[in-house]
Amino acid sequence: MLIQCVGFRALLRATILALVAAVMVVPAGVAFGQEAENAGEGSDAKVPVKRVVLFNSGVGYIEHSGKVEGDASVDLKFNVDDINDLLKSMVLQDLDGGQISTVTYGSRDPITKTLQSFAIDLTQNPTLGQLLAQIRGERVELEAPTKIFGTIVGVEKKREYVAADKVFVETEYLNVLTDDGLRRIALDSVGRIKLASKELDKEFRQALAVLARGHATDKKTVTLKFLGEGERDVRVGYIQEAPVWKTSYRLVLDDEDKPFLQGWAIVENTTDTDWQDVRLSLVSGRPISFVMDLYSPLYAQRPVVVPELFASLRPQMYEQDLKRKGELRSLAKRFDKSVARDAAAPAAPEIAAEDQMAFGRAAGVGGGGFGGDFLVDDGRSTNGAFTRSSLEASVQAAAQGGDVGELFQYDIKDAVTLARQRSAMLPIINDKIEGTKVSIYNVGVHAKHPLNGIELKNSSDLHLMQGPVTVFDGGVYAGDARIPDLPPGSDRLLSYALDLDVEVAPTSDSRPQDLLSVRIEKGVLIANYKQSRTQRYTVKNSGDKEKRVLIEYGFDPRWELIASKKPTEKTRDVYRFAVAAGPGKPADLRIEEQQSIRQDVAINNLNDEAIRFYLSAKVVSETVKDALREVVRRKTELADLSRRKQQFDQEIATIGQEQQRIRENMRSIDRNTDLYNRYVKKFTDQEDQIERLRENARELESKIAESQRSIDEYLSELVLG
Repeated sequence: MLIQCVGFRALLRATILALVAAVMVVPAGVAFGQEAENAGEGSDAKVPVKRVVLFNSGVGYIEHSGKVEGDASVDLKFNVDDINDLLKSMVLQDLDGGQISTVTYGSRDPITKTLQSFAIDLTQNPTLGQLLAQIRGERVELEAPTKIFGTIVGVEKKREYVAADKVFVETEYLNVLTDDGLRRIALDSVGRIKLASKELDKEFRQALAVLARGHATDKKTVTLKFLGEGERDVRVGYIQEAPVWKTSYRLVLDDEDKPFLQGWAIVENTTDTDWQDVRLSLVSGRPISFVMDLYSPLYAQRPVVVPELFASLRPQMYEQDLKRKGELRSLAKRFDKSVARDAAAPAAPEIAAEDQMAFGRAAGVGGGGFGGDFLVDDGRSTNGAFTRSSLEASVQAAAQGGDVGELFQYDIKDAVTLARQRSAMLPIINDKIEGTKVSIYNVGVHAKHPLNGIELKNSSDLHLMQGPVTVFDGGVYAGDARIPDLPPGSDRLLSYALDLDVEVAPTSDSRPQDLLSVRIEKGVLIANYKQSRTQRYTVKNSGDKEKRVLIEYGFDPRWELIASKKPTEKTRDVYRFAVAAGPGKPADLRIEEQQSIRQDVAINNLNDEAIRFYLSAKVVSETVKDALREVVRRKTELADLSRRKQQFDQEIATIGQEQQRIRENMRSIDRNTDLYNRYVKKFTDQEDQIERLRENARELESKIAESQRSIDEYLSELVLG
């Protein structure tokens, strides 16, 4: 019942109640998805839909219930696309001693293939003559115009001249063998034909029925057969694809009272059947559901084996092995004992009642099951539920169920009637709820103004499913918001409009890194730094009332809050700081953060500038500085050796270039000249010089390797803090 209120809230209440009257008919009933009663010819029982459970994951549970008497069959029509879900999930129940016989349904094969399976083929729209030609050899009773009994021999066509019209026409004649002999009868003179064979007559009528059902190619009839005596209750339940039910909310804000929340569930009857007097439950949860093709015939491919042909092969006979006779008898005895032991084994324990059906594990209003009335401890059903024991009695089989997840359910108190292709709004919550007005600022949403919002707490006992919220404040429409899934006791922020009365100015300041400590571990210099930054927000409230402003600041796990106001809230992505902004007075928020940075650098990779930085830093200990100085000294010696070797290598390269010039000149002059002899002498002297330089370079190379090895060994043993 809506709360009593004045002014706009009273008007809103009257408007909402009028809306209920416009879209609802109470009492009502819902029959979801298919025809609520049998539709096919030959059905002798009515089993309408009495229960519907809709999930917001796109499926629904539909339950038919009614009475049958004696051996009965019930026909239900389904869309072809729904047959797979039906085959996957349908459960049947025949109470009071009844049994489930069979469930039959139309094949998915093309209708032409089905028609071809009958004795009389109706696929090609045959003429009377073509039909009679198909039943040659069958006895028939004709009126032509007198009664004639005989066996059909065949149908022939004859061209005859019509003198009056001066044209030739083709006439069909039926040849029949009677007790008096063969007779030829013009089909035009035959008034009635009756088949003597009851089996053939039945086949003919079945083919016609299939042809009639094929006119509705998107519908299939499923026939349920129940066996028993007397009048009995039967139930049918299955899962089927269904429109996702939705929610929408109205939130009325009042400065002098708690907010008022009204929630509506929106359901659609998109079927071709009116829903009539059906108990409706709405489940907030997302059970896993999938579609598997169980309707289409599946054929496994088998290998084709070609037999090998051998000439003059005869069947072979083999004698038994007398030595193994006792062993074979012993094996047979052990096999007989094993079979007897299995037959005497105790029966498997019964399945616990709480595990009997996956349908009965939904958690929500009214306890377990769809509304809390599916299972009781003694295994008997209440309120038309399915239990393991009752299903076992009906179909002589038992199945173990399991959890379907944490679900929440709304049971609609009154039955609802809804015509096909119509929708309805059903009230699910209508009460006061806890909430406080706030302004929410996030620089990524709007750089200047915060948003008007409310801290909403679900103080009801209901699970509020996600949906849009229309907010009314001060007697007028204030904006729209979205509410997420909200379990009882949890709270969320909702924002619905831009708060133009409040302005926020953010500023930031970042400081250089500060060196905290330096240590050396086996050739690696480990430096720890600290970096700090400050974020400031200035909040100006130009309104006439104090406002509570929530400032959202991005959360970065690398940074730690220090020397600042503790956050009011912390989410996965942001901190929220509450600031009280009085009218006309600016309010400040200061957020300070720091992060620790560790740098690991191989000392061999440090350049002179980096080493001078650490040698001049006050936080570096003298032992570390001494080690760095020693490393500098050794690296200086190593650099000097490398420089000297480089000089030798450069001299060798220079002499090599000079020798190349001499070779070119020697090719162009006579060998018996003085110049040629001088070139030979100079070339010989250069070769001696190159040999000395190479020897010196090899000695330096050995010293360089030794020096590098010495530095590496020194660093590997160095552990200083």
